[in-house]
Amino acid sequence: MGITELLLLSLGLAMDAFSVSVCKGLSMKKIDYKGATVTALFFGVFQGLMPLIGYFLGSRFEKFISTYSHWIAFILLGFIGGKMIYEVIKGGDEDSVSGEYKLDLKELFVLAIATSIDALAVGVIFAAQKTNLILSVSVIAAITFVVCLAGVVIGNRFGSKYQKKAELAGGIVLVIIGIKLLIDGLVK
Repeated sequence: MGITELLLLSLGLAMDAFSVSVCKGLSMKKIDYKGATVTALFFGVFQGLMPLIGYFLGSRFEKFISTYSHWIAFILLGFIGGKMIYEVIKGGDEDSVSGEYKLDLKELFVLAIATSIDALAVGVIFAAQKTNLILSVSVIAAITFVVCLAGVVIGNRFGSKYQKKAELAGGIVLVIIGIKLLIDGLVK
C-alpha cells in the first residue's frame, strides 16, 4: 500500500470520528481546548489501536468482526445519540445549566470504540498485504487526531450560536451514522 492510499484510507477511517467530534464541539458553550484535545486523542488512539488488533487477530476473527461490527456500531451510536436527543427534549442537563462542558470519559470510550470498529477489518487487510504496520497505524492515528481536533473546533463555532438545536442535530447525526453503518453492513 502506497502513501497516497494510506492517507486516503486514514481520512476515510477518520470520517465517523470527525462527525462525532463535531457533535462534541456542539455541546461546548465555549471551546474547551483540553476537552478538544482529549476527545481527539481518544479517537486517534482507538483508530490506531484497532488496525493493530485486527492485524494480530488476522483472519481468525475476521468473519465475526465483519458479521457483527455494523450492529455494535449501530447500538452504541444509537444509544449515545438517543441520549443526546432525550436530554435536549427533556430540557437539558446540568452541563447546559452551568454553561460548562463536562468531559465524560466513559462516553468518549464508547464513542471511540463505535467509530473505530471498521478499522479492525483494515488491520486484517494489513496482515494479508504485509503492510508496514508501524507506519500505517501511526498515520491513521495522527490523521484521526488532527481531523477530530478540527471537528471539535468546527462544532463549537457552529454550536455556540445554536446550542440546543445543534445538540439535537448532533444526537440525530449520531443516530443516522449508526443507521448508515447498520444498513451498509446488512447490504454487504
